[in-house]
Amino acid sequence: MIAAEQLDKIIQRHAFLEAKLATKLATEELVRLSREYSELGQVVSQVETYQKLLRDIETTRDLLNDDDYTTLAQVELQRLEQELPIVEATLQRAFLPKDENDSKPVILEIRAGTGGEEAALFVADLFRMYTRFAETRGWALQKIDESPTELGGYREVIAAIRGKDVFGHLKFESGVHRVQRVPDTEASGRIHTSAATVAVLPEAEEVDITIPASDIRIDTMRASGAGGQHVNTTDSAVRITHLPTGIVVTSSEKSQHQNRAQAMQVLRTRLFDMHQQKADAARAADRKGQVGSGDRSERIRTYNFPQGRVTDHRINLTLYRLDAVIQGDIGEIIDGLRAASEADRLAALQP
Repeated sequence: MIAAEQLDKIIQRHAFLEAKLATKLATEELVRLSREYSELGQVVSQVETYQKLLRDIETTRDLLNDDDYTTLAQVELQRLEQELPIVEATLQRAFLPKDENDSKPVILEIRAGTGGEEAALFVADLFRMYTRFAETRGWALQKIDESPTELGGYREVIAAIRGKDVFGHLKFESGVHRVQRVPDTEASGRIHTSAATVAVLPEAEEVDITIPASDIRIDTMRASGAGGQHVNTTDSAVRITHLPTGIVVTSSEKSQHQNRAQAMQVLRTRLFDMHQQKADAARAADRKGQVGSGDRSERIRTYNFPQGRVTDHRINLTLYRLDAVIQGDIGEIIDGLRAASEADRLAALQP
């Protein structure tokens, strides 16, 4: 049973916000309160459903004492009491603290780990997987920078993904992804194990991170591809160095102006992520073992090609349809991770 006082506070806060929004507000406060009002409105709707159900149960129980309605009331009471835990669970999930980053776009960074050229080819596979998943969600993906290899892989690839609740869906993809397969270059048919590191960072806005001009050095340089005819001979690439931290970011698309903006966006996002990681470290003891621990050195998933399986080690989920997964069909994995995270957070609310 959810405390009535808790429900009353939510309704009162929603009424307060409604009255506040009817007054003259500064733009920034208007945006902030409007977002809270909208989110709280969904919770209030569920609170009202829950309260109505409690009233119906109480009314039906009173009818048990009326001989004319006893049988009907018993049937109806059984139905209502079966519905109660479902409605209550839905309401409890609505009470979970919202991650304000969930609605943000992301910067996706994939880097080759152990495994040499095979690891670089795996980076290309992962990038293709996320690209196709983004397409199925109607998200826009824009490549920002890449370090291609001669055989078609990437030592590193960075992209921005924008759309509805991108970070909320992709945030559990951060970590070490491992692949087990026979490389095309392996004559003996021996299975190799390689790895790539994925980082999904919520895109920071200027209001999140302010970077003084004195803290950065901007250089332009010649952008180049994998070599040969792919070399870009224009000095359009931009490299930005953040002097206090030593973070270096580059963007190597065609427009120098666009590259400067994209590189600044990546820099802001990485600095924002540093702040987030420090905050997470302070809570590490409480979060140890949970799905969203944020430890990017953790091996989170294995893609085993000989057996056609993919296993997410955090939730012990194994799917024997690797071909579909590597083509972007990762919805079942992502839904499982989100459900497990929600269960962790609900368990943490229990006394």
